[in-house]
Amino acid sequence: MGTFNNVIDDLNWRILGYLQGNARESFASIGRKVGLTPPAVAERVKKLEDLGVIMGYKTFLSHTLTGHQLKAIITLRAFMGKLKPFLDVVKNFDEVINCYRVTGNENIVMEVVLKDQFHLEHFIDKLIQYGETRTHIILSEVVSNAPIAKKNIEK
Repeated sequence: MGTFNNVIDDLNWRILGYLQGNARESFASIGRKVGLTPPAVAERVKKLEDLGVIMGYKTFLSHTLTGHQLKAIITLRAFMGKLKPFLDVVKNFDEVINCYRVTGNENIVMEVVLKDQFHLEHFIDKLIQYGETRTHIILSEVVSNAPIAKKNIEK
């Protein structure tokens, strides 16, 4: 962790804050805000990418405007011997936008988007061969894709 503390100095944290807010913000715009030239910002960003601190850039879509009326959290408590087969197949489920292997009673937590309740029923039918499921329909997003900030790691 000491390595990253040296790489992510206060200036890099400020740059990361702007990029997390808008990954398409220009290096010139960021440079004006942090007091660097665009090439200096680009060099810092490139170093953060090379080190794996910046893992990539992504476009976030509205699930409702893409025709997915339901967003849900589904947990799975895998049956004996079914966890490995599930981990192999879950990557192929178009409905799953995030999947985590977790500790606790359930082995898996998935975030899914679905067209409607019939799609949800069909998807659960695919899952029940792997284990016991529990579904939580998301009513609204209270916090979503919040930026990671330096203050989160300071004591």
